[in-house]
Amino acid sequence: MESFNHKLNSHFEHWIGPRDPRVRGWLLLDNYLPTFALTVMYLLIVWLGPKYMRDRLPYSCRGLLLVYNVCLTMLSLHMFTELVPAVWHGHYNFLCQNTYSGPDVDTKVMRTLWWYYFSKLIEFMDTFFFILRKNNHQITFLHIYHHATMFNIWWFVMNWIPCGHSFFGPMLNSFIHVVMYSYYGLSSIPAIRPYLWWKKYLTQLQLIQFFFTVSHSTCAVIWPCGFPIGWTCFQMSYMFTLIILFTNFYFQTYKKIKASSKEFQNGSCDTKNMQMALKTSTRNSEWIDFGFSLTHLSMLDTLVPIVKEYNILGSLILVNIHKT
Repeated sequence: MESFNHKLNSHFEHWIGPRDPRVRGWLLLDNYLPTFALTVMYLLIVWLGPKYMRDRLPYSCRGLLLVYNVCLTMLSLHMFTELVPAVWHGHYNFLCQNTYSGPDVDTKVMRTLWWYYFSKLIEFMDTFFFILRKNNHQITFLHIYHHATMFNIWWFVMNWIPCGHSFFGPMLNSFIHVVMYSYYGLSSIPAIRPYLWWKKYLTQLQLIQFFFTVSHSTCAVIWPCGFPIGWTCFQMSYMFTLIILFTNFYFQTYKKIKASSKEFQNGSCDTKNMQMALKTSTRNSEWIDFGFSLTHLSMLDTLVPIVKEYNILGSLILVNIHKT
């Protein structure tokens, strides 16, 4: 184990400089093995969980989901409200900020960023809830890639660059997560679901976040200040992978549904096409626009003629097909 840590330290010291001694002794940060082992356990649960739940009834988890999302909303809000005044009053340079500014502001930023790192472990629960509720269609490559990599990447950030220019991504992401987890918390309350209309804008906010993070990282390359250029380039490369994956998710989820809606309006959508559109919508989201659900797609055989005859809908109804 010591040999592994020594090799890891040597590699990263050659790449981005010496390990930061200020975080020595902090929970989970001294050795990489716990973070790596927890990630492996996460991936094993992702693989074995759906197999275990295959012949079992899904769990509702409604009350637990509400508590979980409220807690993550509050944690994200705490991180955002800690980082903004810290970097503002600490006179952090937006264009480029090295990791040694002032002891007070750096310590506050480091402590907040440790919570950001730890929150990536907590967010593994997102996937576990999908498994327990048998929402396996939501366990996509994007979902697993994003969760597994962020936790590991931030172990390295916390050990080598735990403050300075590293503040921007977590600050922006914490704000996005306030909006996102508050949405998911509200969506766990059936009476409120019909009034939640802004889910697609969450993906747009995430994409805007990635572009802002790339722009902020680019500034540190154009106007260097001692912050590791190698890590900055890695961060931009990682952001581009997220931009590609999230853009693909956005078009797969929302543009195809819009096209299906236009087809239905033109009267060319038969039962089979509508079923395919609904399957697409439920594969990528958990929308409920009208506060009701269909248990079986076969019910569409009855629904479509009624809709066409009375022109009840002007566009495709997005419904969530529950197994609970």
